[in-house]
Amino acid sequence: MISNCVGKIFSVLENKVLANISHQGGHLMGAKRKAAEKRNSKKGYNNVVDIKPFQKPSKQVNILPRNRNQESYVLSLLDETKDIVFGIGPAGTGKTLLAVQVAVKMFKEGAVDKIIVTRPAVSVDEDLGFLPGTLEEKMAPWTRPIFDVLKEYFSAAEITGMIQEGIIEISPLAYMRGRTFKRSFILADEMQNATPNQMKMLLTRLGEESMMAVTGDLNQADRLKDNGLIDFTNRLETSNQSCLDIVHFEQGDIERHAAVKAVLQVYGDE
Repeated sequence: MISNCVGKIFSVLENKVLANISHQGGHLMGAKRKAAEKRNSKKGYNNVVDIKPFQKPSKQVNILPRNRNQESYVLSLLDETKDIVFGIGPAGTGKTLLAVQVAVKMFKEGAVDKIIVTRPAVSVDEDLGFLPGTLEEKMAPWTRPIFDVLKEYFSAAEITGMIQEGIIEISPLAYMRGRTFKRSFILADEMQNATPNQMKMLLTRLGEESMMAVTGDLNQADRLKDNGLIDFTNRLETSNQSCLDIVHFEQGDIERHAAVKAVLQVYGDE
């Protein structure tokens, strides 16, 4: 009986000692851990590694006009009271470049949700339907200058994704009929080949909180008779419409290469 009691007493004492050691050890380990964390925090790091995915910095849109007409064009495009702005003049004056830059700027700032690019599909002696590929692939040769500008602000993958999601839309002029674009920047490029009916159809596609830039070079027109750009600009010159504006570029506004200006002088394009 005594031996059994003594055995139980020793067993109880042993358990208490082990529990006490474990308890103290826990406190010691906790204290050591806290001390280590305190030292690490002073050194500016901790044991947790927070790995964040790499994010490509968004390139800011800095629009830098190089002459007075370019400045007037950009100011008109950014003017909230101007809904449709025409940029008319020779190649190399920045009509398309500046319009795309303004479109990207407005998109990045949340002023518009979509960028719509349209133009007469081809010159009068060609047919878009005979070209191979999807609609975007068929339009690619004529919209490449626009995408060259877009690539300065978005990666190729981003542009592809934006096209798939409908944020960037490439559409031949003939496909614009019956549509209305809201919260969109519409760039109608190379419109010197549009007919009067096509021009009227295009200009009436504008929806709420949208704006449109229309570019063209009458010296590169494939059609001079029934030319929609000539027809509308002539009408606009005699009509007082504050929401519409025209900026005329001249040969002196060419900013590409000095040789381009010389070539145009040789051809007599004033």
